[in-house]
Amino acid sequence: MTYALETPEAPEAPKPPEAEAVSPAAKVARRKALLQWIAVHSLGVAAALFFVLPFVFLLLTSLMDNQQTLTRDLVPHHWAWSNYRKVFDTPGFLTWWKNTLLYAGLGTVLSVVSSVPVAYALAKFRFRGRNLSLMLVISMMMLPPQVIIIPMYLFWAKQLDMAGTLWPLIIPLAFGDAFTIFLLRQFLMTIPNEYLDAAKVDGCGEFRTLIKVVLPMARPGIAAVALFQFFYAWNDYFGPQIYASDTPASWTLSYGLESFKGAHHTDWNLTMAATVLVMAPVILVFFFAQKAFVEGVTLTGVKG
Repeated sequence: MTYALETPEAPEAPKPPEAEAVSPAAKVARRKALLQWIAVHSLGVAAALFFVLPFVFLLLTSLMDNQQTLTRDLVPHHWAWSNYRKVFDTPGFLTWWKNTLLYAGLGTVLSVVSSVPVAYALAKFRFRGRNLSLMLVISMMMLPPQVIIIPMYLFWAKQLDMAGTLWPLIIPLAFGDAFTIFLLRQFLMTIPNEYLDAAKVDGCGEFRTLIKVVLPMARPGIAAVALFQFFYAWNDYFGPQIYASDTPASWTLSYGLESFKGAHHTDWNLTMAATVLVMAPVILVFFFAQKAFVEGVTLTGVKG
């Protein structure tokens, strides 16, 4: 008698669980989330276009010939790169560049150097009248420059005979700036006092503590206020108009742009090209320093 060997059957592989049916509430939630995503990104794109399109119009107009400017044709028929050369050939344009660099660069350095010790004292020192001093600084921020321009002009022009120069705008920055002092004070308040105490235990005085400990930790705040001051001086129109309007050799770029507009005719392509050249340095500075700028503004004002 023969026996047939029966091979055991292999167990069946477990079947994957069937996908659960999506409930109507889940479908509504997904559709709502998709609509919110589309709405948010659409607003972001619209806001970006709102800020970018004027710059695009400015750049395209600067590359047009004079007959095409301010017409319905938004794209140049002929790309007139020579407009920028004509701007540089304008009498006094390079001098305005030098004056603006002097005003913005030297003014920024003087403002930061003179404001840091004052902000450090208001943030870390305990002395009688500290709060009153801070209130005076804040009140100076609220005081419009137009209120004191007449006595200041009489002082610089009549007493010191500095009319027709930019020194009445540069020299006062060597004595501090209220806005710079306030922002630096708010930033220095975020630095823990333990670091300062440790430096003093190691034998550092107040000045050495400021140089060796506070300044390295306050770089983002210093960068932020330096950029604020640089942008203000670079774009300042009111100050050069008051003190240097009668002296073209002392004009800055912001005030010199006015000369591109004539009484009866304006070459808008050259005006736009000059505007691009004036704006380009500010955009480049902000582009390369935006990380420190954003960090300084974000951390400023954490403590009051």
